Amino acid sequence: MFNSNKLKLGVFASNCSSGMAITKVPERWDASWEGNLALARLADEAGIEFMLPIARFKGFGGETDFQSSTLETLTWATGLLAHTEKLTVFGTMIAPLVHPIFASKQMVTADHISGGRLGLNVVCGWQQDEFDMFGIEQYEHDMRYDHGQEWLDVIRNLWRNDEPVDFEGKFFSLKGLAGDPKPVGGTEPVIMNAGSSGRGREYAARNCDFLFTILIDPETGAKDVQDIKALGRTFGRDLDVFTTTHIVCRPTDEEAKDFHRYYVDENADWEAVEKLMHLQGMYGQSFPPDAFKMYRDRFAGGHGTYPIVGSPDTVAAELERISAAGFVGATISFVDYVNDLTYFNAEVLPRLEAKGLRKPTP
Repeated sequence: MFNSNKLKLGVFASNCSSGMAITKVPERWDASWEGNLALARLADEAGIEFMLPIARFKGFGGETDFQSSTLETLTWATGLLAHTEKLTVFGTMIAPLVHPIFASKQMVTADHISGGRLGLNVVCGWQQDEFDMFGIEQYEHDMRYDHGQEWLDVIRNLWRNDEPVDFEGKFFSLKGLAGDPKPVGGTEPVIMNAGSSGRGREYAARNCDFLFTILIDPETGAKDVQDIKALGRTFGRDLDVFTTTHIVCRPTDEEAKDFHRYYVDENADWEAVEKLMHLQGMYGQSFPPDAFKMYRDRFAGGHGTYPIVGSPDTVAAELERISAAGFVGATISFVDYVNDLTYFNAEVLPRLEAKGLRKPTP
């Protein structure tokens, strides 16, 4: 995650059925373990930096019950890390649903299995109907981050202290915190958070190595990056900013547009799209409000992420625009992850190397 590639890349949401594409087409992703393992090996061999999962416990309904079949993220990450060599794999943890002492032990175990390649994506909560399954009421939006701060502070106490310590806060009152082993090599897993609200960005600026934010377009994204990095500096930290994309790449622009039209315009699961957008509006602030008004098709095409549709030249040029806007990297998702990433690796990565955005992988 801290290599010299100017534009870093990560595969997003492959632990969830349909991935990020809210579509009914038969080639949509099934999120099987076998598929995820093949995908991780493809990413590892190509020098892709990371894989990032979504923590999901309940689908979004519709004909496909979008993202209803999912692999739990820490278990998934541990399995993939055991079968790869260079890839960082994130676990996504919903802080109010996992006690921090247990979470710390899970993460340290995965970190040791991988030789230090685990990453942590902290989620402070957003989807109440999932919380209802656990019998838990969510905190008010800003209070979620107060809880998330204590949750992370408890974990860091376990990682950083050799002697037992007590922790006294608003949400946790814990005696004799102790945990061994520590993370590999005296370092800690890289930490990321995603969000667009002011409180969410403050949390990331205070605690995280990376902030992931939704991209409306590269031009407005450039100002977003400047604002986020300025916020990071107020906490004395150099915060890097990633964004999220979904990609359709075919030999020609017209072929890519045809496929995008096929899986979105002709075969979107609109009932699931509407439910997702409704829940995001009620419980989450990861998407700017104008994203709901302007980009309904983006939710069908890739869960609201930025669409990149075209030939290898077009896709590489669009990723170059994202880099020029100041983003250090982007997540990528596809309709059919294994086949589409195979083509992306063969056709787009060499073009990114030629543009100086990435170095060749041995």
